[in-house]
Amino acid sequence: MPKTLYATLKALPGQRETLRGLLTALAKDVRAEPGCERFKVYTLASDPDLFHVEETYRDDAAFAAHMATEHGKIFNQTITPLVEGGGSEVVFLDAVI
Repeated sequence: MPKTLYATLKALPGQRETLRGLLTALAKDVRAEPGCERFKVYTLASDPDLFHVEETYRDDAAFAAHMATEHGKIFNQTITPLVEGGGSEVVFLDAVI
């Protein structure tokens, strides 16, 4: 069963472009992971400092592999001083249909 989630990150004042660049680089790495089915980054139209990332992985094992990647660990460490709360807020989803 696919593992789907979304994450939100709010850039601190003056950090929007830095965070955008980090997310762009991360997207390239994550999309290359064998278990990644979707990794899409958005900003809110009403608040360009708020990033919304939609992710789907083939299954729990693919998500676990994603969480263990070096590029993911580096990204999470790097964003700590750039975003509200020091990291992303993650919500896991279950498909209805």
